[in-house]
Amino acid sequence: MKRLALKIDVDTYRGTLRGVPALVDLLTRQQAGATFLFSLGPDHTGRAIRRAFRPGFMKKVKRTSVLEHYGLLTLMYGVVLPGPNIGRRCGSTLRVVRDAGFEVGVHCWDHVRWQDGVVGADNAWVETEMTRAVARFTEIFGEAPRVHGAAGWQMNRHALRLTQRLGFAISSDCRGTHPFIPVIDGEIVACPQLPTTLPTLDELIGVDDITADSVADHLLALTDGQSGDQVFTLHAELEGMRLLPQFERLLEGWKEQGFSLVSMADMAASLDLKRLPRHAVCFDEVPGRSGKLLVQGPEFPG
Repeated sequence: MKRLALKIDVDTYRGTLRGVPALVDLLTRQQAGATFLFSLGPDHTGRAIRRAFRPGFMKKVKRTSVLEHYGLLTLMYGVVLPGPNIGRRCGSTLRVVRDAGFEVGVHCWDHVRWQDGVVGADNAWVETEMTRAVARFTEIFGEAPRVHGAAGWQMNRHALRLTQRLGFAISSDCRGTHPFIPVIDGEIVACPQLPTTLPTLDELIGVDDITADSVADHLLALTDGQSGDQVFTLHAELEGMRLLPQFERLLEGWKEQGFSLVSMADMAASLDLKRLPRHAVCFDEVPGRSGKLLVQGPEFPG
């Protein structure tokens, strides 16, 4: 059986309130499994404006219509307006996702702070951010999280080590081709990675004449005939709202291609996690994204 895990990153207050319920409804109708990863602290999306000086960032903003997808109010949070605390305000919404049968996990505490700050952060900074998110998750759901997926595919060695120390069973913090055990600076981290294997819709739209109307068919052409397991990352702010019809087209197309649409836990359950290959992780560019992301590197000997 071919499996395709759906990993849903929920970055913002707006995405939590509007995108998440729409995705729960669609996935339920399509009888598809999925993993929802929540931002659990303040929504400081407006502070992302500091990325304007990063190579490629403004080009991506123009391609993907950030204002259209995120809304003006969201882009003011943390700059002109105080950022609403997502976990504190939206606990009931998050529990509805779990109660509907979907896997839930941790994305981050403060999405912009993590994405922009973790690469150069020390262990104390990382531990504060991750333990805050774990504590809020536990408060909301009454149990500790078992899955972690880093905001913006941004991590460092301290954060990888903490996925192990904090008890996560699996993580999806990087881009890659297949599940593996990560090795960083020669150190094995005993928390398997199920990397995102497919490009995201916002990475494809606006490139090589791909439009919002054609992006689903383009992605389906990439997966047509593939036999291995895949992980697709989507966002509540995009596929849960303006790109919802495109996402529904993907779900229907993937089922026609013979994929079973599952959560990351379901995919992990089919793997012998103790026998996964070890791969170094490193930072590299990914087409359609600005800056460098954590990526699966070469297989590690031994």
